[in-house]
Amino acid sequence: MIIIVSGRFFKYFTRGFATAIALYPFIIVRKKELRDKPFLVYHERIHLRQQLELGIIFFYIWYLVEFLIRFISSNSFYRAYRNICFEREAYSNESNMHYLKKRKCWSFIYYLSRS
Repeated sequence: MIIIVSGRFFKYFTRGFATAIALYPFIIVRKKELRDKPFLVYHERIHLRQQLELGIIFFYIWYLVEFLIRFISSNSFYRAYRNICFEREAYSNESNMHYLKKRKCWSFIYYLSRS
């Protein structure tokens, strides 16, 4: 895992919405101080594991398709984002620093049907 700081990346690619993003094998954060936020970094580490399981391209295709489906059904950008199974898994477990040691492969599937 390599952490990169790039405010410009977030300005152009996330329109300021995100503070960190996982692009295997990197975690990119908006500001230098965010590198020291354990929950944020662990959240992104969970995404790195998801990307490894699905393959990076398929992960982002699934992410985008699920986001679009959830956006159409909720008409809310924030609700659609928070309800993506990958985000649900990461937010639910970002404070459990032992989660990745015990996590089973494809655990994000469990979060598909949960609301």
